Amino acid sequence: MNLQNKANDIRRMILRMVTRARGGHLGASLSEADILTALFFHTLRLSPDNRDDPDRDRFVLSKGHASEGLYCVLATAGFFPASWLDEYLSEQCPLTIHPTNHVPGVEANTGALGHGFSIAVGMALGAKKAHRPCRVFVLTGDGELQEGSNWEAAMTAAHFRLGNLVWIIDNNGLQLVAPVRDTLGIEPLEDKLRAFGFDTRHVDGNDAEKVAALLDTLDYEGGVPHAVIAKTVKGKGVSFMENVPEWHHRIPTDEECEKALLEIAS
Repeated sequence: MNLQNKANDIRRMILRMVTRARGGHLGASLSEADILTALFFHTLRLSPDNRDDPDRDRFVLSKGHASEGLYCVLATAGFFPASWLDEYLSEQCPLTIHPTNHVPGVEANTGALGHGFSIAVGMALGAKKAHRPCRVFVLTGDGELQEGSNWEAAMTAAHFRLGNLVWIIDNNGLQLVAPVRDTLGIEPLEDKLRAFGFDTRHVDGNDAEKVAALLDTLDYEGGVPHAVIAKTVKGKGVSFMENVPEWHHRIPTDEECEKALLEIAS
C-alpha cells in the first residue's frame, strides 16, 4: 500500500466534502492527512472488527475542528459508509463539525481545545493500570499548546511513566487568524517537551511513509511517554491554500475546489 497516494486520496475527499457541505476547516484537515493515513493504515491496531475490544489501540483527535480529515479516514477504513460524507453537516447525518463518540471509530468528543490530550493520558493510564496492551495516540495542534491543561496532562504522563502514550503535534505554525509565534509563542518546543519528561522526536508530518516509519521505532513497553513534533504545512497540497491563515475556515467555491483537486491529482 502506498501511504502517500492514500493520503492524497483523503485530501481529495476532504475538499469535496467541505465544498459540498459549505462548512468545515480545510487548512487543518489538509495539514493532518498524512499523519492520520500513517496511523490508520499502518500503525494502529484498530479496525471496524475490533473497535469494541478493550485491548484495541486508541486514537484521539484533540484538534477536533479538523474532523473532516478524521471522517474521511474512518470512512475509507470502513468504520462507516462513505455515503455519510455526502451528507456531512446535514440534519440526518451523524457527522458533525466536531467529532463525537456516537460516530464509529471516534473515541472521544473533542473540539474544545486542550481537552483531548488530557483524555488520552487518562486512557493510557487506565490501560497501564489494567495491564492491557493497547497504545494511545493523540493528535494536537501547535496553537492548542497555548492551553495550560496540556502541560498538566504532560506532567501526569511522565509521572506515571506512560510509555504506551504517543503525543503527536501537528506543527504547521498557524492558528485561527495568525502565526502561532505572533499569538502566543510555544518555542523552544522540543526543550519543553524533553523537560516535561517526553521522548521527543521530529518528523516530516506531510510524508506519511516517514511518519509510519518513525512510529515503528518507538518503545511502547518502556516507561517514557513519547512526543512527535510533526512539521506540516497548513493547507498542504493546494498551492493557494498553503500557509494562508484565512483557509483555516474559508470554504472554496466550486471553481476553487476543482482547481485544488487538479493540483492534488497532478
